[in-house]
Amino acid sequence: MKITEGTLAEAWRRTAARHELLATFGLPPVALSADELESWADVEGTEDGDLRLLLDEDGTVRGHYGPYLEAFATRDLDQVLYLIAEAAMTGRGGGPEEAAGALDRIDPVWGRRFRGGGLDDPGTVEACGRDPLEGFAWIAGRWKDQDPYTTLAFFRAEPGRTVDPEQLALLYGADPAQVAAGTRLKDLEAADNGRAHGDRAWESCCFGQSGEWTFLLYHDTPPGNFADREKVMAELGITERVWLSATSAKAIYTFDHLRDGRRVDDGWGMLELLWYERGRAPYLRGGELDFLNRAVRRAELDHPELTNTYELYFHALEESLGLRLPRRDFEEGEVRAAYWAGE
Repeated sequence: MKITEGTLAEAWRRTAARHELLATFGLPPVALSADELESWADVEGTEDGDLRLLLDEDGTVRGHYGPYLEAFATRDLDQVLYLIAEAAMTGRGGGPEEAAGALDRIDPVWGRRFRGGGLDDPGTVEACGRDPLEGFAWIAGRWKDQDPYTTLAFFRAEPGRTVDPEQLALLYGADPAQVAAGTRLKDLEAADNGRAHGDRAWESCCFGQSGEWTFLLYHDTPPGNFADREKVMAELGITERVWLSATSAKAIYTFDHLRDGRRVDDGWGMLELLWYERGRAPYLRGGELDFLNRAVRRAELDHPELTNTYELYFHALEESLGLRLPRRDFEEGEVRAAYWAGE
């Protein structure tokens, strides 16, 4: 059945009337054009965090938190009703666990759907059961202050191959002599009682392999060293790349994901980590990054002790993409390191 403004209003009225928790929540504002939706941005009393709906002529309902960011698009009336209820329950405050409990009481299927993080019923979802700070999330707090590096870059090869860390570091411009010598971070830090590295840390990089990913951490890369980068990356078998970049002075923290030569972003462009708020899926529901939506929700529910949203997000990256960094190697200075080669 095609969704119209009337069928949507009636369906929500019936849903809210059956559930005390929804009785005070009216249908979110429904726009019939993008211009109308955008005009609401300057209306007094409206907030970017409020859910608004855009109804297309073909019956597609598009959810927006603000005039530009599309959170979902569906022609399934049950999904629309669930997503309105989800926004209502998460908007009350109290955290994801409280929202999950409220949705359980409204409809057990909706509760399971919320806990799974997707738009379907995942059935029983097993809890993580381990300390997230023993995994990738250990670095999240430091990274916000660009420590140890501004950029955390990860590279994965096609199945059956691994990306050679030394070749990757040389491709980006690492000093060939230091790469060949097996220089470690503690070697750079030991020179001149650490004073030399303090002056040159911005010109250094760390690299290695952990799991399926090869990592390269750096601040700035030297100019003019990428002439044949795509060719060499193809020779290394690289099919997937992830960059996490922090510019703490400007409060800009970004996530960039490339797979098979194309950006995985549902056409959103630059993905800012600051978009993520506890209890709300950060990316388009059912889109290319929905796997990360699901992982973020599981991280929230499995680890309520984590109040740092970056730690939750990084744990979700580990669970969904397998990103990790060897904590002990960094703490003990055993991770491979080098300065960029001179001109």
